Amino acid sequence: MPARGWRETAAIYAHPRVVTFLFLGFSAGLPFLLVFSTLSAWMKRSDVSLATIGFASWIGITYSIKFVWSPVVDRVPLPLLTRWLGRRRAWLLLSQAGIGLGLLAMSFCDPRTELALLVTFSVIVAFSSATQDIALDAFRIEATDKSLQGPTAATYQLGYRIAVLIASAGALYVAAFYSWPVAYQAMAAFALVGIVTTLVVSEPPKRIEVATEEREAKVSEFAGRYAQLHPALRNAIVWIYGAIVCPFVDFFVRFRWVGVLLLAFIALFRLCDIPMGVMAYPFYLGLGFDELQIANISKIFGSVMTGLGALLGGVLVFRLGPARLLVLSVILIAGSNLTFAWLSALGRADSLVLTIAISVDNLAGGFSGSVFIAFLSGLTNTAYTATQYALFTSLMLLPGKILGGYSGVIVEWLQASARDVPVLAALLDWMNAAPKYQGFTLFFIYTTLLGLPALLLAIPVNRYFAKETPPSAKKEGQ
Repeated sequence: MPARGWRETAAIYAHPRVVTFLFLGFSAGLPFLLVFSTLSAWMKRSDVSLATIGFASWIGITYSIKFVWSPVVDRVPLPLLTRWLGRRRAWLLLSQAGIGLGLLAMSFCDPRTELALLVTFSVIVAFSSATQDIALDAFRIEATDKSLQGPTAATYQLGYRIAVLIASAGALYVAAFYSWPVAYQAMAAFALVGIVTTLVVSEPPKRIEVATEEREAKVSEFAGRYAQLHPALRNAIVWIYGAIVCPFVDFFVRFRWVGVLLLAFIALFRLCDIPMGVMAYPFYLGLGFDELQIANISKIFGSVMTGLGALLGGVLVFRLGPARLLVLSVILIAGSNLTFAWLSALGRADSLVLTIAISVDNLAGGFSGSVFIAFLSGLTNTAYTATQYALFTSLMLLPGKILGGYSGVIVEWLQASARDVPVLAALLDWMNAAPKYQGFTLFFIYTTLLGLPALLLAIPVNRYFAKETPPSAKKEGQ
């Protein structure tokens, strides 16, 4: 079948399932910053120490270890809710309720006198948010065929970024004109977007491939071997085998040795992006930008550019398939860091250059996000969607988060000692870099180089999937 025209390609964004993920993406993006940078701003305004604020950032580990309880979300039915809504929507509703109620509870806490309680409710929000991610990723993959994976990834990202904008700049504006408790109460009200969407949409059908059915049959055979055990113990062993062992076995049965290559590529894909993001806000402030400039350029304008990049990525995934765009995606997200090296080398708060840097970085991030979400979605088996996708996304974040923890140390060392290394000194002279910010200049170049391992792995990954038919050449439902 010939590939669809560009007009038909663009019209795919009017598909009901594609539109649905604009709202579900919003639900996924809303809580993220409310337990990170926005919470840090509230704590800072409440005179909480920097050390305590730093410790509170460990709440984010919840997102990196969500694969631990993803088998539960994948397999365990919820009393009453599963019968009423279905497997995926039941977990979505429960987690979305946890987000909304957790944010509302946070609004009644005073960081000065009830910090422990505030952090406790923040952990509940983060855990509920991570659980929502597990169920939502499974829902997205199961609710759409492969021809819609790119567009749904794009609208999901667009909704996500709109929510991030509201949870960051929006919350800051409400806090400035009213108060922080009112800001968090407003954010809790926005949680209704996800709840209403979950109640309105239909449950996706459960699709199991023939090969998967054969492997599931082996679970029954496995259970028969332990018939003599106590029923509770036997059921626990069988559940672990079917919910945890089978998803991993399935992945390597389908991809064999290439599975190792794929997992390595997933782990390295955002290695250049996450450590850079850790130092972005301190870098802006250090250059002399104020909070209003950062909010307007980085949050508002940046979110628009991310949305445009996500939509562009979704269209090209639909036309070409995600694997063909992996090399370009790595080049874009790694190369965009050089625009910040340029800004740092100037050594002054140049709004035009910051706008250019934010534009390039967010456009690249949105584009690569759509490509990578669609790529990861294609790697999962619909029988184990939640478990496998949670593993992929956790693996994608963990190395960058670990390395990102050392970002400040690296900047300080480069600032103090770079001139002692002849090659680095020559590079700084060639760039005519401002001495006061030379640590940041070299740091952004370093984060660019962190993209090389992912680029080297993207080439064989692309070759492995090169013969796949692009979604635009497939009939819907294939």
